[in-house]
Amino acid sequence: MASLMKETEKAEHYIQLEDKYGAHNYHPLPVVLERGEGVFLWDVDGKQYFDFLSAYSAVNQGHCHPKIINALIAQAQHLTLTSRAFHNNILGEYEAYISQYFGYDKVLPMNTGVEGGETAIKLARKWGYNVKGIAENEAKVIFVEGNFWGRTMAAISSSTDPSSYNGFGPFLPGFNIIPYNDLILLDAALQDKNVCAFMFEPIQGEAGVVVPDEGYIAGAKALCEKYRVLMIADEVQTGLCRTGKMLACDHENVKPDILILGKALSGGVMPVSAVLCNDEIMLTIKPGEHGSTYGGNPLACKVAIASLKVLKDEGLAENAAYLGEILRNELKAIKSEMIAEVRGKGLLNAIVIKPKNGKDAWDVCIALMHNGLLAKPTHGDIIRFAPPLVINEEQIMACVKIIKDTIATFE
Repeated sequence: MASLMKETEKAEHYIQLEDKYGAHNYHPLPVVLERGEGVFLWDVDGKQYFDFLSAYSAVNQGHCHPKIINALIAQAQHLTLTSRAFHNNILGEYEAYISQYFGYDKVLPMNTGVEGGETAIKLARKWGYNVKGIAENEAKVIFVEGNFWGRTMAAISSSTDPSSYNGFGPFLPGFNIIPYNDLILLDAALQDKNVCAFMFEPIQGEAGVVVPDEGYIAGAKALCEKYRVLMIADEVQTGLCRTGKMLACDHENVKPDILILGKALSGGVMPVSAVLCNDEIMLTIKPGEHGSTYGGNPLACKVAIASLKVLKDEGLAENAAYLGEILRNELKAIKSEMIAEVRGKGLLNAIVIKPKNGKDAWDVCIALMHNGLLAKPTHGDIIRFAPPLVINEEQIMACVKIIKDTIATFE
């Protein structure tokens, strides 16, 4: 049937299939993609696009990076899954590699970013009871307004976004929420002796690339140490070279007590996440208290090792820092009443769109799509610009031209 369709009908066919048989829990741009390579994507009609979302920073290494794909294929031909009922010859190699890579005693491997968040909270609560001495079932975790780390019950119980939590109550107890980027209120919150952890994003991604004041991360770490509270850094989106450093916390030379990684940990090939911390925290969890059938599977381990090697071997943090500065400067130079603000760090950036003549950020993204660049709005008026970190300067300037020309059509 599909082979008989006109090219212009292909996309609509696939969109209608999703609409009929899939849950309506997403609102994607009307483009149907079938191939990716490096910084480019192609739709079912063969049109090429620059990818300026990178699957929410999951493909930092670029689409279908050959070294990652080769690792996937090689391991898939030998062994993919054993569960954790048995040892395998790949898991220990991976655990040693990633633990030494980030300088922690141990890692607990999971699959998705939100599983990483859940794992971090469980570790923090266990530590709170077994090490800090908090009374049973009294442990609290401090979160910040605007946070986003997924849509599980725990994640939405800590959310301030009505679209995440409306209609899903009752919510989990033990989560307190304070404003982001406010060390005075954080100080006050951490004085509660039942607080075991402070969990935050060093830069808030889903909230629209909200960058805190310089010194906030280091100040938060100092307060956590002062009150014997664990700092949990959710670096699922900000980590792995996206912001111009290996981790966003590295911008202030801060090492979190618990580090959560995901997304680009597999280069976008499969769900892989990890929680790293030292023995005092990690060894509070005993056999049977936490786990995952697929967590740490041999295929994921080999893919993650390859993905981490690509980040360093290709200098992607340095590339993100250099090209991110160019991109922000070029965006700030655009003369348009529609661009209210440009912000970001490295190649995690956003523009705030001021609606004009009834046109908003969604309309801008649709126009960008028609002009060969894919980006997605968040919170109605914000567009994230986060290309794969393998992008080069010539390609960045080509994308800047698309953005400039597109914005000009709304003037």
